[in-house]
Amino acid sequence: MNQQLPVIIVIVPLILSIVNSFTRRRNENVTFYYALAAMSVCLVCSIIILNTVNSQGTIQYHLGGWPPPIGIEYRVDHLNAFMLILISFIGFITAIHAKKSVEKELPGKIALFWCLFLLLITGLLGIAITGDLFNLFVFLEVTSLTGYALVAVGNKKATVAGFRYLILGSIGACFYLLGVGYLYIATGTLNIADLAQLLPRLYESKTILMGVAFILIGLSMKTALFPMHIWLPDAYTYAPSAVSAVVAPLMTKVMAYVMIRIIFTVLQPAFSITVLRVTDIMVWMGTFAVLFGAVMALPQKDFKRMLSYIIVAEIGYIIGGIGVANTIALKGAIFHILNDAMMMSCLFLTAGQVMYRKGGQSIDDFKGIFKTMPVTAAVFTVGALAVIGVPPTCGFFSKWYLLLGGIQANQWGFVAALLICTLINIALFFRIFDKGIFIHTHGSHEHTIPSCNSNAGHGEAPLIMLVPAILVAFVIILIGVFNQFIINEVLCFTFFP
Repeated sequence: MNQQLPVIIVIVPLILSIVNSFTRRRNENVTFYYALAAMSVCLVCSIIILNTVNSQGTIQYHLGGWPPPIGIEYRVDHLNAFMLILISFIGFITAIHAKKSVEKELPGKIALFWCLFLLLITGLLGIAITGDLFNLFVFLEVTSLTGYALVAVGNKKATVAGFRYLILGSIGACFYLLGVGYLYIATGTLNIADLAQLLPRLYESKTILMGVAFILIGLSMKTALFPMHIWLPDAYTYAPSAVSAVVAPLMTKVMAYVMIRIIFTVLQPAFSITVLRVTDIMVWMGTFAVLFGAVMALPQKDFKRMLSYIIVAEIGYIIGGIGVANTIALKGAIFHILNDAMMMSCLFLTAGQVMYRKGGQSIDDFKGIFKTMPVTAAVFTVGALAVIGVPPTCGFFSKWYLLLGGIQANQWGFVAALLICTLINIALFFRIFDKGIFIHTHGSHEHTIPSCNSNAGHGEAPLIMLVPAILVAFVIILIGVFNQFIINEVLCFTFFP
């Protein structure tokens, strides 16, 4: 049975998204329960898959019984088993949290949201689990198209942001597909394991070099790596709260996973680092991304827009860590994929709760939050301290590995950028602490929308929103406390140089 789980984890959310599309006219509210059931199955399957990989090694599933490279292969090792759990957990948590906010922010579009939500999760899981570059492109497009639609389902600004996201995302997809085409022309295969065996004999080929360049440029656009980030701030700012809560933690991190897979699995690490020297470019692009994202977050008055630029900086952490390309920095970069997903999930869930109660998402809407919404404020505090890098939260440990890796590689520009970003993060979040603790709510809010809740601005968000946020905050601390176990037992990858 365990050998069938790689296909079950993708098929279940896909089928239930189709079921939702047929049942929405009869009972729109039941679509939430289908989505929650699908995410529960995915979470359980991902846990079993990781346990199977730990005990038995890599899982291989051949679709239709066709062996690779003729057929499509789902191949699960420690790296993508870890990604499956991350995607399933955040999808499950966000699904529970989103019920109330979707009902309030997207009346009449509830069933549409849950159909698109399940398709998004299907695409993300497919990207993580597939062992075929073209099949990865298919899931990439499923993910992207549903992401565009989810962003655009909001107000007029969201529609414009979604259109910009569509244009730039499509350009990135074209670059990726062109690169895959070049690799296929040179090798005659699209299977990742097969490519890994064939490519070393073709590393001098200009076709291969061009193909890899196209793939990495396309993935950089999808990852929102500076300066190809311009779609991200508006998309994450104007998207409905429930959309931001699932897209912001997962989309860019899954794209970073694909980059790691290309650089260290499809290609040999030594080729990527010493011959192609793509890592030299990545460390400098990561450094500039960290500085740019941190500086741009400073003047923002909208909380979600501030978080969006923090994500640009956090992507720089990950890409820069990959570029440093020693063992400790690579562990830090992959660990930061997990940590940043959890931190952003925590903070965007908090933003959703503030929006639900106060009708706005500006930083001024956090006035007096420690008095009026103490549980939400406590969750926000955990997420904020994690982004700053305060132990024992998880953010400290991945940043520590990145710093040590940068020092070991003499990448002092990257190290300086990490330290400067940390200082800016302190300023960013402590101004919110100041408003939340010392300023009481009164008067009108800037950049707010009218609330249909008669108790807007008073009391906590509903329990169904609070519990998932509390759980994510608790997980952030647990990951920090058990960081050594996670790195040694879960993130035990074999491609570290």
